[in-house]
This record gives sequence, structure tokens and C-alpha cells, in this order.
Amino acid sequence: MNPIFDIHIFVCTNQRTGNDKLSCGEAHGLELVGEFKKQLKDLNIGLKVRANKSGCLGICDLGPTVAIYPEGTFYVGVQKHDVKEIVEAHVIHKTVVQRLVLDKWPKN
Repeated sequence: MNPIFDIHIFVCTNQRTGNDKLSCGEAHGLELVGEFKKQLKDLNIGLKVRANKSGCLGICDLGPTVAIYPEGTFYVGVQKHDVKEIVEAHVIHKTVVQRLVLDKWPKN
């Protein structure tokens, strides 16, 4: 079975309320979704790529989180100005952006 998308980008937009913990939605998750969509359209890369919001990816304390599949790469602390680099490096050239990649899953 062929996948519908070559690459699927999930951007956490989880909003926690009444809690002292950080959440990605409060750190511009929706803005990141919009920027991924813009960059993918502007670069017209010729792949079937989808960028969409997701619920909690489980590592809110590390800042805005982005997961890219099928590789299963997680990027943390992502800001709007990082999106073009992720699209060009990871999506187009299949190179992980090391400065943003989650090296080790945090302990709860």
C-alpha cells in the first residue's frame, strides 16, 4: 500500500490551561503550522507533503515540538525562523537539523 503523503509534518498545538507547565500551542504552534504550509507552497518541492496541527506530542517542556514522518524525527524549541531551514534541510535534502533535533526522550 502506498502512503498518501511522502512526508507528514505534525506541529503540536496543544493548549494547556490552568497549569504551570509550558505547552506548544502557547508558544506559537499555530503560527508554525502556517509557516510550514507557506514554505512548502513557496518552495514547490514536488513531493506529497502535509503539515498539520497535532495534539500533545508528550514533550511540552522542550518548547514547540514538530514531528516528521515517516522518519519519526522530533524537533524541539522550533521557532518560525527555523521552519525554512527544516523544510530545505530535512524535507528536500533528507538531512536532520541537528541543533533542533530531540536527542533523548526526557524522563517523566
